[in-house]
Amino acid sequence: MSVDAQSTVSLDGQFARELPELATPWQAEPAPDPRLVVLNEPLAAQLGFDPASLRNAEGLGLLIGTALPDGATPVAQGYAGHQFGSYSPRLGDGRALLLGEIADAQGRLRDLHLKGSGRTPFARRGDGLATLGPMLREYVISEAMHALDIPTTRSLAVVATGRQVRRETMLPGAVLTRVASSHLRVGSFQYARAMDNQDLLRRLADHAIARHHPGAAQAQNPYLALFESVVAAQASLLARWMLVGFIHGVMNTDNMTISGEGIDYGPCAFMDVFDPATVYSSIDEGGRYAYGNQPLVAQWNLARLAEALLPLFHEDQEQAVALAQESLGAFHSKYSAEWLAGMKTKLGLAGSLDDDVATSLTDELVTLLPEGRVDYTSFFRSLGTAARVDAEPASLMFANPAGFEAWVQRWRALDPDAELMDRTNPIYIPRNHLVEEALAAAVDGDLEPFSKLLAAVGAPFDERPGFERYAAAAPEDFGPYRTFCGT
Repeated sequence: MSVDAQSTVSLDGQFARELPELATPWQAEPAPDPRLVVLNEPLAAQLGFDPASLRNAEGLGLLIGTALPDGATPVAQGYAGHQFGSYSPRLGDGRALLLGEIADAQGRLRDLHLKGSGRTPFARRGDGLATLGPMLREYVISEAMHALDIPTTRSLAVVATGRQVRRETMLPGAVLTRVASSHLRVGSFQYARAMDNQDLLRRLADHAIARHHPGAAQAQNPYLALFESVVAAQASLLARWMLVGFIHGVMNTDNMTISGEGIDYGPCAFMDVFDPATVYSSIDEGGRYAYGNQPLVAQWNLARLAEALLPLFHEDQEQAVALAQESLGAFHSKYSAEWLAGMKTKLGLAGSLDDDVATSLTDELVTLLPEGRVDYTSFFRSLGTAARVDAEPASLMFANPAGFEAWVQRWRALDPDAELMDRTNPIYIPRNHLVEEALAAAVDGDLEPFSKLLAAVGAPFDERPGFERYAAAAPEDFGPYRTFCGT
C-alpha cells in the first residue's frame, strides 16, 4: 500500500475480536495479474482513501486482500441459513473475506469485504472464485440502489485477477470489494443458536445492538427490542424494493441483514412488465422468491431470526414464543404502512390523504397493470406527464385503456403533485437488456457500455439528453429473461 494510504487508513478487527467463534482467520489468494476494472472514487474518499493510491500496485493489493495494513485480521465469517426453505447448518463465507472495519468520514463504522478472493474452510465444493460479469452486476445494482435511496451494501471496486475461472465456459476472474454497515445476517444468529452457546448468542446480539440498533440497549427487554428493530428495518427495505419493482432472487436467511441493507445481489433484476409472479432467477424453479412473494418471505425469514433469539427473549420458553409472535406480527402492518406511504408519493398524493381512499386507488391500479402488461418503471414515470396535462403516453401502454382512463379521472381529482412524482419515480434503472449488454461487452474488454449504464442509474430521477435508450423498455425481441448466480 502507498505511504499516504497507510498513514490515513487502518482496518479494525472488532468482529473477529468480539466473536471469534464466528470468525475463521484466512488470507486472500494472490492474483496472477490484477487490473482495476472500476473504482468508486466518491465512496473511496468517504472511507478516507486517496483514490489515486488505490490505482497503483499496492492499492490493488488492498482491494483484493493481498496487501493489507499492519494489524489487519481478515476472516471468513461463519453463518447458517435456510436456502429455498431448507436449513443448512454451516454455510459461511465460502469465497469471501471480511478484511476489517473502517470508519468513514462521518465516523460510522463500515465493513470492508471481498467476494471472489478464493477458497475458505466454508467453500465446500466451490472454487472460491468469482467471474467478472457477476461482480460488475453487483456493482451496478448496488450503486443503483444507493442512488434510489434504498438501504444497500455499496461497491468500492472490481478488480480483474488475470485468472480464468471455469463455469460453463472459461471466464475472466474478478474480485469485488464491498462496503456494508456490517455483514451480520439472520444466518449469523442461526449459526450461533446451533452451537447451543447462549453466551455466544448474547454477545452476538450485543454486538448487533451496538453496531446497528443502539436504542435497543435502553429498552426493558433489549433483545426483544433488537428483534423489533430488525423487523421494522426489513419492513421498510421490502416496501422500497417492491415500490421500484426490484426482485432479489435469493432471499435466503443468510442473505438478510440485521442492519436492513440489501446484500448479495446475485440473480437479481428489476421487473420489466408488471406481474407479481415474475421470477428471473434460474435457480428459483418453484417461484419461492417471485416479486409478489418477497414480503411474505421476509416475514418467514424473520420468524427464523426470532427462533434463534428465543433464549434471550425470556427464560420461559412459552413466554419467549409469545413475545416473539407478537413482535413478528407487527411486520405486516409496518410493511403495509410503508408501502402505502410510498405509493402515495409515487402517485403524487398528499401524505395526509385518507388511507382508505389511497388503498382503493392503489388496489385498482395494481389490478390494471398486469392486465395491460405494462412496463412498470416507464408507466410510473409517464404518470408525471399525466398529472400535468397529457395522459395519452400512459394510456397508450394499455391494449384496452378504458379501465385506466376511468382510473385517471379519479386520480386527477385528488390533485397529484407532478414534481413530487418526478423526484420519486426513476426514469433510469438497470434495465435487464442493458445490464446484459454492458456485462457482455465488459467481459470482451469494452467498458464503455458499463460506464454509460452506471452514469445513467447514478442519477435515476434526472432526465438527460443522450440517455434516451436507458429510459426505454426492453425491445420485444429481448425474450424471456433469466439471471444466474455466477457460482
